[in-house]
Amino acid sequence: MTQQISLGRLLAKNHGTVVIEDLNVSGMMANHKLAKAIADMSFFEFRRQLTYKCELYGSKLVVVDRWFPSSKTCSNCGTKKETLTLDERVFECSECGFSLDRDLNAAINLSRVVS
Repeated sequence: MTQQISLGRLLAKNHGTVVIEDLNVSGMMANHKLAKAIADMSFFEFRRQLTYKCELYGSKLVVVDRWFPSSKTCSNCGTKKETLTLDERVFECSECGFSLDRDLNAAINLSRVVS
């Protein structure tokens, strides 16, 4: 947890705007394959600390709605996939052929929410 608090401080001190997703943590905890990893990450505590640190350092915290399709949308052309399984770790767009790590693709889409 110390690393998370340090990460929150690092983000809040060095960025004017921090964007996160409003994840359905309780729903994710219901998935027995994800539950331990989710609990270990302490998502709720990280968000709480990040909120506090952003206020302390004058950063803006943007919480994007959990239904925003950040993982399913191509950050290159904007096409939205209908389905994307958790096993698919690389986003591949059937429209433009763009390929990128799933999490990086989602991060790019989230960064554009505030642009």
